[in-house]
Amino acid sequence: MSTVNQPKPGAERGYIPLADHGLIGNLRTAALVSTDGSIESYCVPNFDSPSVFARILDDKKGGHFSITPTVPFTSKQNYIPNSNVLQTKFLHDQGVATVTDFLPRHANAATTKPLLPWLIRRVEVIRGTMPLRMECAPAFDYARAPHTTSFPPDTSIPTLSSPAPSRPGHTKALFECPRAGLALDLRLVAESALENVAAPAIALGPLDLRARGHQGPGACAAFVLGEGQVVTFVLRIPPAGGAAPEGARPTPQKADELGVSFEQLVMGASDLRPPEDPFLTKHLLQRLLEDTTQYWNTWIKQSTYEGAWKEAVHRSALALKLLIYEPTGAVVASPTFSLPEYIGGTRNWDYRASWIRDSSFTLYALIRLGFTYEANAYMEFILDRLRDKNPDGSLSIMYTIHGEKIFPEEELTHLDGHKGSKPVRIGNGAIDHVQLDIYGELMDCIYLSQKYGKPLSYDTWVAVREIVEYVIANYKQPDLSIWEVRNRHRHFTYSKIMMWVAIDRGLRLSDKRSLPCPRRTQWLAARDELYEEIMARAWNPEEKFFAQSYEDLDILDSSLLIMPLVFFMPPSDPRFLSTLKRILYTPERGGLTSNGLVYRYDVNKTDDGVGGDEGTFCLCTLWCVEALARAGEYDKAMLHKAVAMFEDFLQYTNHVGLCTEEISVAGEALGNAVQGFTHVTLISAAYNVSRMLQKVRGA
Repeated sequence: MSTVNQPKPGAERGYIPLADHGLIGNLRTAALVSTDGSIESYCVPNFDSPSVFARILDDKKGGHFSITPTVPFTSKQNYIPNSNVLQTKFLHDQGVATVTDFLPRHANAATTKPLLPWLIRRVEVIRGTMPLRMECAPAFDYARAPHTTSFPPDTSIPTLSSPAPSRPGHTKALFECPRAGLALDLRLVAESALENVAAPAIALGPLDLRARGHQGPGACAAFVLGEGQVVTFVLRIPPAGGAAPEGARPTPQKADELGVSFEQLVMGASDLRPPEDPFLTKHLLQRLLEDTTQYWNTWIKQSTYEGAWKEAVHRSALALKLLIYEPTGAVVASPTFSLPEYIGGTRNWDYRASWIRDSSFTLYALIRLGFTYEANAYMEFILDRLRDKNPDGSLSIMYTIHGEKIFPEEELTHLDGHKGSKPVRIGNGAIDHVQLDIYGELMDCIYLSQKYGKPLSYDTWVAVREIVEYVIANYKQPDLSIWEVRNRHRHFTYSKIMMWVAIDRGLRLSDKRSLPCPRRTQWLAARDELYEEIMARAWNPEEKFFAQSYEDLDILDSSLLIMPLVFFMPPSDPRFLSTLKRILYTPERGGLTSNGLVYRYDVNKTDDGVGGDEGTFCLCTLWCVEALARAGEYDKAMLHKAVAMFEDFLQYTNHVGLCTEEISVAGEALGNAVQGFTHVTLISAAYNVSRMLQKVRGA
């Protein structure tokens, strides 16, 4: 439970910790919702579109959409079970209010109805009374573009034939930003959930936040709800030409004249409106909530997972599903951008693109849980990229969610950054990096998808062979590797391992599918040569650990925990065990583990071209858990340590089971939220620790 004190309406409340947020989405975009009822991050219409709310990056002018009590309160936040519908509950001695937030989805996947790109916020008082304040203050184009605000009649409300601004609830707020080429409107429906309680009267008014740096007015409403009273706010991009003819708008009087119920008249009149702009009624809103909840419930029920920590695994799966861009099948690394890896630091990156590495691991995790549809959709996205390789035969390390190769990095100097963490960046300059490890992750994903997904066609196999040939032609080259260092190319051990994986999976695919492999002998020779090279050049014989790169044998790197996870080396190999044990030492003793959490590497010992400090990496912690579990097949003490380390890590997930990228030494969530890679490795760790526990107990 989080406690928030707001002594008066509109009081500045500063930044909310990164962990104190839930995520909602519709497989097009996503929004972060704080525990005090504020939409803190929201880009429309897509993940990589400019933000309209970015309060999490600038608490004064970033833009927000808040619904908050005007009396001191405590709050609880939870998901409706087995869904991505979020509820925030405000509690006070005099009353309790609940805000239900979601972006609609159809319950029936086969429907031909358009997906309504709405952000819906349903506010209901369930005990006593609660005074509340709604503020909708969009800041278009990352808070760079001015906008105008007006309050025209809301012609999507069917209750009056000639609505007037003086009648509460029947005007809307219209925000127009010509420079961004975007408009938003905010509508509301007030209703009663109890027969003997009247619907509340609520009117929208202007909100002037120019003194805080906003470039256009917002909208606000102060209201008091009693038990059973409900108001639902709907924010959307208004469809062009969506209004019904004035004479076709249903009224209670027309219903009486025709001898039908008002609801029947509304349903009939809805046929006169475009399907993307239906009449806004309480019945429609209730159906959208039920359909969205049913969509998520139906999806997660497809999971085949039966291991331990099922609740955490399914929450991670639901979080990963939110990162999929449905129109193309692409998977974003995170729906947020430029959240700091260290408060006040400079490691602030935009992850709203589809990394081959992250996406491949994501599909690995979803396949493990039985979600093959997503795997097939992503494979189609990747196969399209294979048909559009770079002139030298390489793939880009990441693509936009639309499949493009350009994602220019830019610094937004006008934004303060989360808690002053500058610079705020959009785009990502790493898109043109040489990161040779991506071919291993991709080939591993293709190999696994062949076990559970659609079989490879011959033409696709030829394209896959070309990937292996590219790796064989380039495996002696240096690169910038998984951590995307921004200075010199090196022979990173992680990349060498993953290139070995690429060749190995190509050989396995050929064998298992009986696919033609004209250069099998050369592939085998290259795989074996690369293995011997890694063992000779990446091993530090004095310190007895595998090093970060051939050039820096004194640098320990936890990415090498991947070795047994990709079957490069058995977990019982003395060299790997020695590396694992060294990583488990505290930094003061030359290791990378603090409070049971693992750093990527020691930023004070190696120059990565970025500078600044960072927290422990959740991904690395979970790789360590899985490595310990695999070693636990031969040493039960390590399996026990894996269980303890994993259950300790689960305490660092937030109040709704979501993970960020990193965790500070004080246990504070850091980095982009929600981070797909973290949830991927959580699923993988839980799956493999559970499997090993069953295996050991069975023995």
